[in-house]
Amino acid sequence: MSSVFRPGPFRASRQWPLLLIVSAVAVGLLLSMDNLSAILPPSLWWQIGLREHRQDISHIMLYDGWLPRLAISGLCGAVLGLAGTLFQQVLKNPLAEPMTLGVSAGAQLALTVITLLAPGVMLYHPQWAALGGALAAALIVLGLSRSRQYEPSAVSVAGLVVTLFCGSIIMALQLLYTPYLHSLFIWGGGSLLQQDWHNVAALGLQLVAGLCFALLLRRPLTVLAVGDTHAGSLGLGSSTIRFTGFTLAVVLSAGVVSAVGVIGFVGLSAPALARLAGARRFTQRLIIAPLCGALVLWLTDQTVQRLSGLLGDLPTGAATALFGAPLMLLLLARFQPTASPGERPYAVTSLHRPEYTAIYRRFAAIVVLLALVLALSLDFGRTPSGWQFTAFDALSRVAIWRGPRAVAAMSAGTMLAVAGVMIQRLTGNGLASPELLGVSAGAALGLVALLLYQGDASPMARLSVSTLGALSALLAILSFARRTRFSPQRILLAGIAVSALFQAIVAVVVAGGGDRAAALISWLAGSTYSIGPAEARNALLLCLLLCLVTPCCRRWLSLLPLGEETSNALGLATPRVRLALLGLIALLSAAATLIVGPVSFIGLTAPHFARFLGARRPAHQVLLAAPLGALMLVAADWLGRTLLMPRELPAGLVATLLGSPYLMWLLMRRR
Repeated sequence: MSSVFRPGPFRASRQWPLLLIVSAVAVGLLLSMDNLSAILPPSLWWQIGLREHRQDISHIMLYDGWLPRLAISGLCGAVLGLAGTLFQQVLKNPLAEPMTLGVSAGAQLALTVITLLAPGVMLYHPQWAALGGALAAALIVLGLSRSRQYEPSAVSVAGLVVTLFCGSIIMALQLLYTPYLHSLFIWGGGSLLQQDWHNVAALGLQLVAGLCFALLLRRPLTVLAVGDTHAGSLGLGSSTIRFTGFTLAVVLSAGVVSAVGVIGFVGLSAPALARLAGARRFTQRLIIAPLCGALVLWLTDQTVQRLSGLLGDLPTGAATALFGAPLMLLLLARFQPTASPGERPYAVTSLHRPEYTAIYRRFAAIVVLLALVLALSLDFGRTPSGWQFTAFDALSRVAIWRGPRAVAAMSAGTMLAVAGVMIQRLTGNGLASPELLGVSAGAALGLVALLLYQGDASPMARLSVSTLGALSALLAILSFARRTRFSPQRILLAGIAVSALFQAIVAVVVAGGGDRAAALISWLAGSTYSIGPAEARNALLLCLLLCLVTPCCRRWLSLLPLGEETSNALGLATPRVRLALLGLIALLSAAATLIVGPVSFIGLTAPHFARFLGARRPAHQVLLAAPLGALMLVAADWLGRTLLMPRELPAGLVATLLGSPYLMWLLMRRR
């Protein structure tokens, strides 16, 4: 099923958008006046602009801090609004913007690497480093989605994969160089704090130049919207125009990242607000979308400043994502994918099925390999003297530390693999997994909320809240997909929005600092550092209990991908069956997320490797995927513990770094 998105009917009156904009401007002015009064009392506003008062501390804060921040918020919003309009026009994708395309993540990764390797470049030429990273990420996204003709779902999924991969590298660097990169992490969340007018002048020049170039390209980009075939018949080189417009949008996005960090979803909301305001033509959106972007970011930043006493130094970029992710869900509800013939459900295949004995032989081989890796993780490691096996008399002393971690990683890998098989069978989508659909993010979101409310919660409370979060995410995602009969594209895009919302909330928590933030960063990366014998035993028991229930669902998993009508005709109570599977998936994902964090890609890669080994039936796929997931996560935990000794990388982070390239390859070959 390919996704050609078409806007649904818009029934609002023409006065509603105008009233909304006027109300937003009025609220922004009131907030600005209130924030200004906190720096300079209203009785002294008449002194603004007088030279004899420039040396007062309040006036220094006003001229070199608050006013540049006010200007930079409007400029960044306008630049992102322009970039989002160009992205959406070039790709014909209403959900395209710098954050969903991975452009912002690529720029942030480049700035992080340059900070470590050549900090002098960050002082004088950060924009060039950001531009290089943004261009590299954009080219990767285009390459991954080329086989699907740059359709919205393919571009969005490719952007999510690139974003997760870049984010994993950034997370690894932050764990290894925490004292140097902690402030960069907060800045990368989109902090608009300014100390002078340098960034204001640079972004102002960039906005003027970018708008001029965009207006010069308005006619060919307008023609490009009718399709490459019609554009070619009119003598237009569609590839050249598309590349030029795309490059211009990337340059604009990189400039914002180099100045203030990642600002999410302004490039998505500004063009949408421009359309609501009546801008139907591309030229109109080029003018109105930057104004809407400036309004959105200005209002958001003034709100953040007003709430700074309650939330601390909250990055504005995280706040925009809090509003932008629900907006993406609303936009997703208004755009309907149309089916294209020729694409079969996930369960329908004509590939060869090996004999049952071959499946069992492969299962036995994987289990033996898993046992060897477990033994290796307990006995073989890196010491100051080099790589060596642990002496027999010392094995009991190190096994008490290594054993629980290995058992917990094995249990989490098994549960993620089983959950991945069930999600792929339930949705009929081979690219579905707890990580990509936001199920793990929902579980993590529930745990973060619990930690904020009650720092020291019991294991049962953590499991319950995480399961509730995972189930809520699943229900929200599938409710958006119900109108299109659980379209794989709709499910994936909704999962992207849920994941972005979770990342924004995590950025808010981390920005607050403190011990909870440090522990949260370590857990989010998939750390098994704190796993003890009791936690490992509970994880193993929960894994065995949930996996024993899975064989009872094999008939459901075989029939559901055939469609609701066919399943009902074969005697399946589809609503109740789907709800039961959702509950089991939520439990599996939540339990695994508690151990290794929200991202590892085990839930995606293990089911695919099982299919490569010949598993076609659900029971056979679960039988092979479960030990494969355990094997991959145990190996990731061992590699993360030994490769950079005495430093360590969390198991979930290592699995993500290894799984992301595989997913990129899978997207390139998937048609």
